[in-house]
Amino acid sequence: MLIVGGGPGGSSAAAVLAEAGHRVVLIERSRHPRFHIGESLLPANLPLFERLGVAEQIRAIGMPKHGAEFHSPAHGRSERFCFDDSWNRALPSAYQVRRSAFDEILLRRAERLGARVIEGCRAQEVEFPARDALLVRTEGEEGARTTWRPRYLIDASGRDTFLGSRLGIKERNPRHASCALYAHFKGAWRHEQGDRAGDITIFWFEHGWFWFIPLADGITSVGAVVWPYYMKARKGPLEAFFRDTIALSPPLAARLEGAERVTGVEASGSYTYRCAHTHGERYLLVGDAYSFIDPVFSSGVLFAMIGGVAAAETIDACLGDPRRRHEAMRRFERRVRLGPERFAWFIYRMNHPAMQSLFMKPRNPLRVREALLSFLSGDLYEDTPLWRSLRLFQVLYYLNSLAMPGRSLAALRRRSRNIRCA
Repeated sequence: MLIVGGGPGGSSAAAVLAEAGHRVVLIERSRHPRFHIGESLLPANLPLFERLGVAEQIRAIGMPKHGAEFHSPAHGRSERFCFDDSWNRALPSAYQVRRSAFDEILLRRAERLGARVIEGCRAQEVEFPARDALLVRTEGEEGARTTWRPRYLIDASGRDTFLGSRLGIKERNPRHASCALYAHFKGAWRHEQGDRAGDITIFWFEHGWFWFIPLADGITSVGAVVWPYYMKARKGPLEAFFRDTIALSPPLAARLEGAERVTGVEASGSYTYRCAHTHGERYLLVGDAYSFIDPVFSSGVLFAMIGGVAAAETIDACLGDPRRRHEAMRRFERRVRLGPERFAWFIYRMNHPAMQSLFMKPRNPLRVREALLSFLSGDLYEDTPLWRSLRLFQVLYYLNSLAMPGRSLAALRRRSRNIRCA
């Protein structure tokens, strides 16, 4: 088996396949440790850490994360959500992590379990010479070229979308669009030690939202996710643009007063997309290689790891009983699509005033608040009976929208215009 990408999805797949006794080669274009954004994990990640045998290592590098805080300028205040108030009390916390350390832990675990890891190697081409065969050509740092003939290919290449781009199956998401700019800071104001110290804070503002993620070494990750029209309006250096963007959220600017930026400012263009399908005859797509919507709920690492483990289990099942291959692939597709599709409804409406109002005035009829918290913790793959309550939350959202017709119509028009400008 060949895996493209050494992030959480690829490493998880490699670890599970290698532990099952399969020959696995994982290629990664960079060398670990390497910088990556997406430092906030969800409680539903923790059982996966246990399964992969890395729970203690992740605990050692992580900042405990017990909840999430949302700040609404329209309401002039914040609202905190604690994971231990969720429906499923077995998932009370998660971690904030430096992705350089986190991703390397997962990669080295796969290596220790028997996967062959080749860093500094980039996948270049893929061919399907026959229905049941494929060729993948790679190039190393010194220019050495290799042709691989794996039984299966797992694309975990992230937003590089190796297969999606080369097969022409990558599509712009017509219902959402966003860009990001981000950096790390030292000396930002953070909550005192205790349960709130590791909270992620989301600050809504006119053009999108900010993240504020405290890391264990005193560094804070700060980023803005904005509509593409706003990014296109930039004039001048990116650093100045980021500073001016932060100033649009006075509560965030106050937290960063006196803080020192310790990295350059990075930017990502419009990165909302999906691929037309999750798998083919001899390949499977996981994590961002399949789709990416928006990081507002910190779901990226969870989706990647869930997909990686599911891909490994699917291949193991196909090899164990080829007659049941189609059934195994259908199960894989359902699992990989589940997370993005469930989160999409919330993400598409996150900037709507009705949604912000519900987050700022959370109620718990029929355990709606508990179900929402379980959902936000990533507990959507198991048997927690939260879907009836979440449907009620959706009803409350629509009723709330009808109660503010002028603001709702303006928000819908603004969203439609923003998507067209992407």
